[in-house]
Amino acid sequence: MNRTASPSKPALAVAALLAAGVVACAEPAAQQSSNTPVAASSAPAPSSSAPPDPAAVGANELGQVPVLMYHRLVAQPSSVYDRTPEAFRAELERLVAEDYVPVTTLEYATGRIEIPAGKHPVVLTFDDGDPTQFALDASGQPAPGTAVAILLDVAAKHPGFRPVASMYVNAAPFGSADGSGVLPWLRDHGFEIGNHTQYHTNLSSVSAEEAQRAITEGQREIQRAVPDYPVKSLALPFGAIPRDPVLAMRGGADGMSYDYACVLLVGSNPAPSPFAADFDPLNTPRIRSQDATGEDAAFGSAVWLDKLAANPAQRYTSDGVPDRISYPSTAGVVPAPQHAARAVAY
Repeated sequence: MNRTASPSKPALAVAALLAAGVVACAEPAAQQSSNTPVAASSAPAPSSSAPPDPAAVGANELGQVPVLMYHRLVAQPSSVYDRTPEAFRAELERLVAEDYVPVTTLEYATGRIEIPAGKHPVVLTFDDGDPTQFALDASGQPAPGTAVAILLDVAAKHPGFRPVASMYVNAAPFGSADGSGVLPWLRDHGFEIGNHTQYHTNLSSVSAEEAQRAITEGQREIQRAVPDYPVKSLALPFGAIPRDPVLAMRGGADGMSYDYACVLLVGSNPAPSPFAADFDPLNTPRIRSQDATGEDAAFGSAVWLDKLAANPAQRYTSDGVPDRISYPSTAGVVPAPQHAARAVAY
């Protein structure tokens, strides 16, 4: 049941129209080899000297953030949602070269984007809990060739590129019976575990009661494997929003409740800054990872990363000061009222 059916073009169009811009907060992970556990550690602290000049680093903390969406890694893709391990590694290397730093969905959605001045946040999200994304070998380490192992390897070669991602799972995540043998490793190594419903339910096609039950069953499945784990975001199966959209974020069934910080759509375009007035945690767009050609390539990561590279003033660029929100007065974007007191235009 944890195999995602490819969303239709109409679903992508709906996601694009709804786009307004994501699980336990993960601290940055220490850089080690892909065969060595990576322990969570604190983000680099700003220098004790004068804070960076926002203009000098081109800070724009009201800029756009790419939230990238991945599914399977396979040698022979059979769907536009598949990527080869080589293509995944190449995309990570591109992100390194273009000064992106991974943050988790929750860090993004709650504005805990504590990355160095001049760097750009990127959110890596994985749907369906597929074994090609993550598995443990006989020694208890990420299996070679899986997405997590590749991410750890790239991060080890490029200190500062945080090996964190948000993993959205269904029943029997990563090919395990119940997740107890794999989800604790993710939790302990700074990865975020998010809800994708237990049986990949199309939430727009069921009643309000059934939608809430599908979401709570997914959360219960996670928390059986990692008790008391604070699941804080949902990736919508098929990008399908419940008939009452608020139920994607808050609700409950069978004695369990949920209250999420962010709800992820399927894919279309970059997300807004969490500090911007147009940020909507209930409708957070993602970008499907794919090459510059193929089905709906205009919605894919290669095209969007090209656009952001060609228009750097549009993307989120950190000022290196966690408690300050810097942006150019010419950005054409305004801060949300709740963030206005910390926002500084230059």
